[in-house]
Amino acid sequence: MEKDNIAVGLDIGTTKIVAMIGKKNEYGKLEILGIGKSKSLGVARGVVNNITQTIQSIQQAILEAETNSGYKIKDVVVGIAGQHIRSIQHTDYISRNNPEEVIGEKDIQLLIDQVNKLAMLPGEEIIHVLPQEFKIDGQSEIKEPIGMYGGRLESSFHVVVGQASSIRNVGRCIQSSGIELSGLTLEPLASADAVLSQEEKEAGVALIDIGGGTTDLAIFKDGIIRHTAVIPFGGNVITEDIKEGCSIIEKQAELLKIKFGSAWPGENKDNEIVSIPGLRGREPKEISLKNLSKIIHARVVEIIEQVFAEIKAYGHEDPRKKLIAGIVLTGGGAQLKHIKQLVEYITGMDTRIGYPNEHLAGNSSEEISSPLFATAVGLVMNSIENSTQSAVRMEIVNEQPKVVYRNVPPVTQQRYEVEENYVERVETIQEPREVVTSGKVEAESTETKIRRSFFDRYVDKIKDFLDNAE
Repeated sequence: MEKDNIAVGLDIGTTKIVAMIGKKNEYGKLEILGIGKSKSLGVARGVVNNITQTIQSIQQAILEAETNSGYKIKDVVVGIAGQHIRSIQHTDYISRNNPEEVIGEKDIQLLIDQVNKLAMLPGEEIIHVLPQEFKIDGQSEIKEPIGMYGGRLESSFHVVVGQASSIRNVGRCIQSSGIELSGLTLEPLASADAVLSQEEKEAGVALIDIGGGTTDLAIFKDGIIRHTAVIPFGGNVITEDIKEGCSIIEKQAELLKIKFGSAWPGENKDNEIVSIPGLRGREPKEISLKNLSKIIHARVVEIIEQVFAEIKAYGHEDPRKKLIAGIVLTGGGAQLKHIKQLVEYITGMDTRIGYPNEHLAGNSSEEISSPLFATAVGLVMNSIENSTQSAVRMEIVNEQPKVVYRNVPPVTQQRYEVEENYVERVETIQEPREVVTSGKVEAESTETKIRRSFFDRYVDKIKDFLDNAE
């Protein structure tokens, strides 16, 4: 019996870190075995700026994924993004010694290796070399050269380049977390694998992945990647605008955006008002939903216009004729109300929200099918292609269990309630203890519901951080 190929993807985002363990089932669909999430600390706009905090966040996500799945993670495929990413088009060729031999994999690999030796700007490194169309002895538009005869093999390449220090910092965080790095993938390419169909890639499509810190773009045409870009704005900038515009704290701004935010101001009436509790007994603030939508609308328009400028740079002045399948929106920002209509209004292109459920097994939970996890699902699919055994099942030995308790940072689940225009936060705090029972990791948790002010919770977080600091 063939051994299951267990694959692991790690999405290191600006707002969250997701570890996802999966395998292909007998129908060729992706079955998710476990998922772990943690708040991303130490990452800004897709770039690691605090190694210690990032390692702690990665370890928390990995531990949760292992506990949920019963598998021990050995290595991961990691997504990379950030404003340092850029892409270039390059054409290269090789002259074959024996034109009477058919072209094989080694010839294509030789051509790719040659491109990998390209001289980059100081401090830059090549992440991906993606072949596009091939040319053999002057015959162009060849998609698959293997098996053909020819003396001169030529190809155009899409080369993705990034800052070497940023790539090494990601690698260091992974290794310091006790796991190996098996591969690096550009995040928009991972998201594209998860949410786009082959028909869309053939017809021409622009994938826009709106994350917390960056908005990623990938353009496909004739089934080939044509253009990639990373715009250094995402959902966090919208939250920051709400915080400044409404004079409230960041967590309240994020809550307002998720619960009441809309990218289309015309939807809200002037008399729709939400009340935000004041800090430590201060008077509550009343915020008009129309004003909230205007703040969100202004920033979303700016982000979409920047992305559309990149699309037009590829498709000249009228990308609608080139990209027949239009635009696919994914990532956490795609969940913003009326964003699909706004994108259609600005670009004039057909738009849909991209969900990763096309490649997932039928029994997958609704949460995993969210656009929020598109990149993580794509990274697991990428890991499966690598054919590495990225995780092994934790063994259970039938002997007297030896129980060891270890402190784990508390995981907080947040739930929000709105009653009579009053936003109230109700928290469920879980305090898990990791139980190691003869090689099997289990999680015990006690739950208590408490109501408390934002300031109290902030002080508690500082105490937890100091308690867990090494």
